[in-house]
Amino acid sequence: MNIFETARQLEMRIARRMTETARRLAQTGPGAREPIELTHAIVDAVEREIQPGDRGTRVFPFNTIDVSILAPSDHQRARLEAIVDGNVPMRNRLTERLRSAGCDATGLVVQVNYVARTQEHWTDPQFSIAFSRISREETDVEAPEEAPGRMEITVIRGATEWRTYVFTSHRIDLGRGADVRDSSNRLIRTNHVAFTDGSDDVNQSVSRQHAHVVYDQRSRQFRLHDDGSVHGTKIVRKGKTLAVPWGGRGSLLQSGDEIDIGEARVRVKFEPVATRQR
Repeated sequence: MNIFETARQLEMRIARRMTETARRLAQTGPGAREPIELTHAIVDAVEREIQPGDRGTRVFPFNTIDVSILAPSDHQRARLEAIVDGNVPMRNRLTERLRSAGCDATGLVVQVNYVARTQEHWTDPQFSIAFSRISREETDVEAPEEAPGRMEITVIRGATEWRTYVFTSHRIDLGRGADVRDSSNRLIRTNHVAFTDGSDDVNQSVSRQHAHVVYDQRSRQFRLHDDGSVHGTKIVRKGKTLAVPWGGRGSLLQSGDEIDIGEARVRVKFEPVATRQR
């Protein structure tokens, strides 16, 4: 085999791999699951996190589940939402599965976000699940009855994968890098708004676990919390700067506020609380 034939075959193999990768990411390949199949796959993945407890009991160690689902187009998102957020919402499916397995699912918070592209850490080409345990005092959510309003976060200063993010979640984590892991490489949390690691001085001023936004269901308000960041978190509102202290109940957010995350900055917009209907 001459050098030209070898090069041609190598080029063909590379082209095939690129095509397969593109199909996987866009979910246009033959392995793509229908929305109902994908929903069952997510429920099955959550069930696998159940652990054996004392005296034959079974325990689910988390109270917050953050699901990210690939939806590259408005059409695909609409198809997914019809099932995932339909007559039997994802939280209801998960609660029922956990309870049928003998686990206490009281106060379970389930967040579902739709994203345009997968992340490198995803182990499934169509979805990713982040598990965490948050104190009820922090979230003030014992039994969620309604989803929070739509929040739009626009990055003004700093480098992130997207310029604008849209969420309908009870909790939104902000920090440097997508995944935050401990010294044993165990996943601590996944940042929903992730500033690129090692990008520049602005991004380096953002701590890995910098801040988070929580929807307080009792007051039906969004509150901003600092997570012990090195360079602090501030709210900029009508020319005034308000420092967000570490700990406590956090600081109340208003639509149009800008948030300083170290030297980075984002702007938040959401439907005013007074206009929401129960």
